[in-house]
Amino acid sequence: MALSVSKGVPSVLARQRVHLVETFTYKFRQPYHTAKRMAPDEGRAFVARVQSEARRLAYRAIRELQDNLQAQGYRLARTGLVLASGRPLPRLPQILASHALIHTADGELFRGAILHASARCGLGSATVREKELLSEASRVLHLKPDALTQRIADLGRELGPPWSQDEKFAFMVAWMALFSPSSVLNHAEKDAD
Repeated sequence: MALSVSKGVPSVLARQRVHLVETFTYKFRQPYHTAKRMAPDEGRAFVARVQSEARRLAYRAIRELQDNLQAQGYRLARTGLVLASGRPLPRLPQILASHALIHTADGELFRGAILHASARCGLGSATVREKELLSEASRVLHLKPDALTQRIADLGRELGPPWSQDEKFAFMVAWMALFSPSSVLNHAEKDAD
């Protein structure tokens, strides 16, 4: 999701779901689950291939978004990403020994690809843990949590379905990224996140 803010009011410039695997099947969408069923070296190599592909596809998606926004007169200033709420992951054998860690690792692989691609595209990234998203966005945007939640619900009605939880989170972190203290806004040109 890309958005712009004018006079404190956010508007959505782009809304799309990016796929970070070429073959959209369970095998590739959940690489650690797949690696668990492989020999250790084969599993490690498989995860590395999926990670490389995810980084490549994330980079391509961000570059395309930059180009599309530039054609509309906007500059993509930052990316925002909601992080998982868990602790850092252990080494691969420990991950594969725990079903909960496998789920976490699958998500972290794709989040890492987005952050990697953002850096390659020269973009700063604002990140926030999921469990802190509402409170941090409320603080940065100077809105009470109830008011922020209502604005997001109102926007969902304007945009139309689907307006899923991940889209609401993406919108909130993108809006927050534009106003976070580390953002450098150039008021001479339109910025988007």
